[in-house]
Amino acid sequence: MNFRVLLYYKYVPIDDPQSFAEEHLNYCKELGLKGRILVASEGLNGTVSGTVEQTDHYMADLRKDPRFSDIVFKIEEADQHAFKKMKVKVKKEIVNLSLEEDINPNELTGKHLSPKEFYEAMQQEDVVILDARNTYEYDLGHFRGAIRPDIETFRDLPKWVRENFEQFKDKKVLTYCTGGIRCEKFSGFLIKEGFKDVSQLEGGIITYGYDPEVKGALWDGKCYVFDERISVPVNRTGEERIVGKCYHCGRPEERYVKCGNPECNKHLLMCEECEREHKRSCSKECAEHKWNRYVKEHAI
Repeated sequence: MNFRVLLYYKYVPIDDPQSFAEEHLNYCKELGLKGRILVASEGLNGTVSGTVEQTDHYMADLRKDPRFSDIVFKIEEADQHAFKKMKVKVKKEIVNLSLEEDINPNELTGKHLSPKEFYEAMQQEDVVILDARNTYEYDLGHFRGAIRPDIETFRDLPKWVRENFEQFKDKKVLTYCTGGIRCEKFSGFLIKEGFKDVSQLEGGIITYGYDPEVKGALWDGKCYVFDERISVPVNRTGEERIVGKCYHCGRPEERYVKCGNPECNKHLLMCEECEREHKRSCSKECAEHKWNRYVKEHAI
């Protein structure tokens, strides 16, 4: 059976997010989809998996709603479901940037560049490429020459910019994220901060990787995704490079685990040998933690 993964978002007013979420959850379950959808008064943000028939049905039904008639779906082929359950949650924001004064991307956002335009812009002089994702996402894969913000959550990015990126206000800034949604607000934030020329990758890394012209060129490593797959390939030019390194031994690695200590849960690139040696942990303290999951799983 052929499956698909749909990645999508839409900034549009939703008057009663709670009712919408409850109805949408029931609908998705009846249809047989699995995934994670966030609903807020500002819009919808989701990733769902299902069969080709189920996903076709979902896309058609969602577009029947005038609010989502022009919603864009990023479609990836899969061998099975990418999620274990179907969840629809109500949030304050569909992507958490936690600004003092929120930004409406429909009113303020950076210039959208197609994959080909972004590819060409990256090779121009006087350009700065800024990754809008977290450190563990960047460490698995990123655009060649992109700056790595030292952040663990998206809401930490504005503070990091103010402390580490102000010197680039007169440069041409290119920013990107997995599917495009984070950049919608983040690029608007950069403009409000005084950055003169801000552009973002239309459709994010996922769209870039599937573009028939660029084929993911200038991307190194893989792209971290927030589902059971953990990562997906991007560069399809035949020039793939592994940039990830094992947390402990430093050898090339693209395998992610979470620290065995449930109170830590840090994302770690780790080879199987080091996982055994360090009990899937980032430190001696976590390896010796009384609730270490690796120890429990292997009855050590």
